[in-house]
Amino acid sequence: MHHSVSGTAIATSNCGILLCCVLMLTFSFTIMPATAQHNQADETCETLPSEIHLIKEEYDELGRLYRTCNGDVTVNKCEGKCNSQVQPSVITATGFLKECYCCRESFLRERQLQLTHCYDPDGVRMTDHESATMEIRLKEPVDCKCFKCGEMVR
Repeated sequence: MHHSVSGTAIATSNCGILLCCVLMLTFSFTIMPATAQHNQADETCETLPSEIHLIKEEYDELGRLYRTCNGDVTVNKCEGKCNSQVQPSVITATGFLKECYCCRESFLRERQLQLTHCYDPDGVRMTDHESATMEIRLKEPVDCKCFKCGEMVR
């Protein structure tokens, strides 16, 4: 009889262990989200004016330096903080789910600017009307946002 009671006790404790393991697995799967949620609460990504110094060289049809023009211009830049996170995951090969975000342009515009300091190859400032300034085109951000790293912006 003693052997039978012991067998029942072992069976009950095996059942208890099995039930505990099933509950733990269920619990760990329910608290693990399938995808990370991007938190935008304290992000500071914004479009800011920035002054840059531009230098542009122009060559003639034979490939010789014709003139060098430069100037300080104000253009927009993207700057600020975006939230990223890495969390354990049972559904990814690496064992981690990574959500990385960076502050980037969401829209670009093309601007035409004028460089007003032009010099010949000897460093002498050019004064004739046609050579004294140079028109250039560049693209700058109009709006900046947090984008998932690797996403292409159109």
